[in-house]
Amino acid sequence: MQKDIANWGNYPVIKSNEKQFTSIDELKNIVASSNAAIARGNGRCYGDASLSRTTISTLKFDKVISFDKEKGILECQAGVTLDAILEFIVPAGWFLPVTPGTKFITVGGAVASDIHGKNHHVDGAFSRHVLDIQVLLSDGEIISCNKNENAELFDATCGGMGLTGVILTVRFQLKKIETAYISQKVIRADNLEELIGLFEKYKDYTYSVAWIDCLMKGKNFGRSVLMLGEHATKNELSEKQSAKGALNLQHKKPITFPINLPSWVLNNFTVSAFNFLYYNKNFKKEKDSVISYEPFFYPLDAILHWNRGYGKKGFVQYQFVIPMEHKEGLITILKKINEKGSGSFLAVLKIFGEQEDLISFPMKGYTLALDFPVRKNLFEFLDELDQIVLEHNGRIYLSKDARMKSKTFWKGYAHSQEFLSSINKYNPLKKFQSLQSQRLEITN
Repeated sequence: MQKDIANWGNYPVIKSNEKQFTSIDELKNIVASSNAAIARGNGRCYGDASLSRTTISTLKFDKVISFDKEKGILECQAGVTLDAILEFIVPAGWFLPVTPGTKFITVGGAVASDIHGKNHHVDGAFSRHVLDIQVLLSDGEIISCNKNENAELFDATCGGMGLTGVILTVRFQLKKIETAYISQKVIRADNLEELIGLFEKYKDYTYSVAWIDCLMKGKNFGRSVLMLGEHATKNELSEKQSAKGALNLQHKKPITFPINLPSWVLNNFTVSAFNFLYYNKNFKKEKDSVISYEPFFYPLDAILHWNRGYGKKGFVQYQFVIPMEHKEGLITILKKINEKGSGSFLAVLKIFGEQEDLISFPMKGYTLALDFPVRKNLFEFLDELDQIVLEHNGRIYLSKDARMKSKTFWKGYAHSQEFLSSINKYNPLKKFQSLQSQRLEITN
């Protein structure tokens, strides 16, 4: 039965025949009877990468297969979500090797998007820590692959947005921790130049991320708040924190965003007011604290359905990366946004390490993520930003994309032709395809 489906940005909304499975045989039957299908986890990618005429939900294929508590190796089915994993690995002294800004994604989605986090410059993307994956191909064959065995399929599947097949299981290495806390340093930067200097100064921190005020001009252009973090040791905990238990999970009841806000609520005045409050909430230039891991990694998860804040028309998240040596491109884009008055509540800057995989998004450089409500002339404006990104040898993140033009993809991803060759090999009839893959002319 067809139903309306959208991912986290609530744009686009399509009619799709959603099918679920709990066994391999059920999945094989779904794939055999579908001409155009794509696997979909929890729908937390932002655009249309997991939308198709037939959407194969992995959420009921969600069993943990094994957990080696001594070595920190976890194997699970693709539909298991990160929040479910954290519930039992943290008390056992382990953490996710890489995590995005939400814990409500599936492990299959983590591989398909080859997710990155605040630690890419140190720990790389998720695929670096994947030991094996199993993939169901369009002809029903199941192939196990890793960096050494069936490496071509592995490379095209990590970051491949589900176009090689349906990810069934993932086995990956966890990160050892002493506590469920983060030792955090927060520094206010007066402008973008100071922020870039701070990133360089604190490059040895495992975790780093900055919020940027996109609307400030003059000497405070690009004023920011830099957040740095390390997993806290037992010795760093307060008496109160130690008394609760070093690995005890600290859950707070989330707030629910009740309704879709009217589109007029988001304007320069409200964004400027938010930016002022956020920048000035810490009176000190620099502040050190030890906090639970949840507010450090997942601040927005504390507000359920926060995407409703962008209204019924939805929003797009625009995330690009530009090489370190082309930081003038980052400045140009921020100035464009500033001039247009298109500030974003969410304007997050991170640094990446070297690219490691065939089609993964990260490259050594600066990555900026911004949220824009869907409005008249928005896409034309983003096309202008795309051109600046390409002129500076950058690219757009597929997992966030809902509107990029085909030529932007093919020019931005240096190994796109190799990726296409792998898709032609493992998905020759283009049975696995999405709105995005059609729009980008990958599966046409």
